[in-house]
Amino acid sequence: MMTPDGKDITLLAIESSCDETAAAVVRNGRQVLSDVIYSQIAVHRAYGGVVPEIASRKHVEAIEPCVRAALDEAGLSADRLDGVTVTSGPGLVGALLVGVSFAKAYAYAAGLPLVGVHHIDGHISANYIETPSLEPPFLCLVASGGHSHLVYVKDYGVYDILGQTRDDAAGEAFDKVARALGLPYPGGPSIDQAAAKGDPKAYHFPQAKIDGASFDFSFSGLKSAVLNVIHQAQQKKETISVPDVAASFQYAVVDVLTEHLLRAAQETGAQTVAIAGGVASNTALRERLTAECTERNLRFLCPRPVLCTDNAAMIGAAGYYAFLRGVRSELSLNAEPNLPLGSRERRFHGR
Repeated sequence: MMTPDGKDITLLAIESSCDETAAAVVRNGRQVLSDVIYSQIAVHRAYGGVVPEIASRKHVEAIEPCVRAALDEAGLSADRLDGVTVTSGPGLVGALLVGVSFAKAYAYAAGLPLVGVHHIDGHISANYIETPSLEPPFLCLVASGGHSHLVYVKDYGVYDILGQTRDDAAGEAFDKVARALGLPYPGGPSIDQAAAKGDPKAYHFPQAKIDGASFDFSFSGLKSAVLNVIHQAQQKKETISVPDVAASFQYAVVDVLTEHLLRAAQETGAQTVAIAGGVASNTALRERLTAECTERNLRFLCPRPVLCTDNAAMIGAAGYYAFLRGVRSELSLNAEPNLPLGSRERRFHGR
């Protein structure tokens, strides 16, 4: 999908939905000229999770240097840009407001058009950067700290939501279980590392089935079951194997994510399946899906880990296709912490 005259479109992209301050310069939605990320992990690790107020303050400190570094790395100034794109939701409202406010001010001062982008749209679009040959339609599983979505990508920015979480997102469950096991934040990488030394069949943890919405996810019961095992062992003064619990929990999450994605591929007839979001970095998930998709002759795509976690390059990719569709945001653009994905959402119930 290109401009009618074939002109290159270069966008400054900004992402600040949670605890990563990020800026990137992206050309034509797939060529990353720069991608700068200021991480807050070390700050929030002491609290075992993201503290929204601290995150907002850190974004204020980092946003200008981050944008300047992205432009310097790309070797471009404002007069060489065609627009500014920014995550406007969903996410932490205070964190979002920092990025949105800066993007609006920059766009206004530079006389550039502004495009607000949905965070999940960005995660899906990371696959266009990783695999430049990718074009819709395809099926995408988005699993991160705040989101678990199973999406059929009909066209650029046009989605059918097949399923989503009813309670905890997959990444949220990873963080909470890791905290209970005494593992450091963020929980995803910590669980992944611990699980590599454990037995995934040591414990049998439940996987929720939701009547009437077979592609929806629920990880609250699984999280509670793990916490019960830990608490019961503590009450009995028994020692549990952290690697075994981590491996068994991870196996349950990976199993349900894989089962939903493969069943959705069968239902929709999709020949290409992709994953996105922070949980897409999980080693066991990537290995399981690689094997399962190879067995079923499905094309399986997954971005490199740096494109799975929150970054601005993915926002630049999503913003490019919105820009081509003529999407323009007014300076009244506001942060929307509960912004729904797309204006053409619909529910899909598998047979």
